[in-house]
Amino acid sequence: MEKKTIDIGNEVLAYLDVGQGDVVLMIHGNMSSSIHYEPLISRIQDKYRCIAVDLRGFGDSSYNRRFDTLGELAEDVDLLLEKLEIPSVYLVGWSNGGGVALELCARHPEKIRKFFDIEGASLKGYPLYEKDAAFQPTGQPYPNKEALAADPVSVAPVARIFETRDAVMMEAIWDATIYTVNKPTMEQSELWIAETMKQRNIVDLDWALATLNMSEEYTPYGKGDGSIKKVSCPVALTMGEKDVVVPDYMVLDNYNALKPNAVLLPYENCGHSPMVDCPDRLAADICHFFA
Repeated sequence: MEKKTIDIGNEVLAYLDVGQGDVVLMIHGNMSSSIHYEPLISRIQDKYRCIAVDLRGFGDSSYNRRFDTLGELAEDVDLLLEKLEIPSVYLVGWSNGGGVALELCARHPEKIRKFFDIEGASLKGYPLYEKDAAFQPTGQPYPNKEALAADPVSVAPVARIFETRDAVMMEAIWDATIYTVNKPTMEQSELWIAETMKQRNIVDLDWALATLNMSEEYTPYGKGDGSIKKVSCPVALTMGEKDVVVPDYMVLDNYNALKPNAVLLPYENCGHSPMVDCPDRLAADICHFFA
């Protein structure tokens, strides 16, 4: 699989484009890229044209402008579809990519036929709180992106890993948090970690996740914009039994907000990456849902 690139104006996005048929657009999560979708693409490319994009500041895409919201990344993806002259797609989002995908569904509902959300980010974000002297969350939101960048637990250490190109430590993080059931092959791990280490936007991404709120409720970061009501397409959501990154309540928040157009798919003995833990079931469920 070789990436292509396309100029969308202020950015150049890299993407995979494999297979033929109806388009399945895939949006990756944090600390990953389009390449992480390889196990899924290889299983469905005989049925669909699979387009997997590197978001701004990830993989081989450019990072000319910083961003504050997942909505900005969703608009990048919409420009990609316009440039490729693709009027509508089936949509797949994984983890943080699920949040970007939700924004895309709300902003451009006419372009999304169905959405399959793989362990997706909550519509109410992933709040990060200030830490006390013992490095415990205080429940108080960070006042701005610069303060969040200094978070001593979740942000600054990861940013340091990217700065020092510490692939060994990054692989340890993946093993501890993502691959809680199965492990990728050595070849897959080397390729995917190399893709992960291309990320340049970790502070922007963490801020965008912390402040995301498409509900009408309040989080510590403020009242939501209610845009979840604009998501009109059918949605399927996986809920991995052993996912330690996106807890069940976040998936259930999305499911309850999207009913009656949503279906919940509990995945037993599965962590945050069904593409590694149960790729055959994931591919079958996606094909069945889109068909």
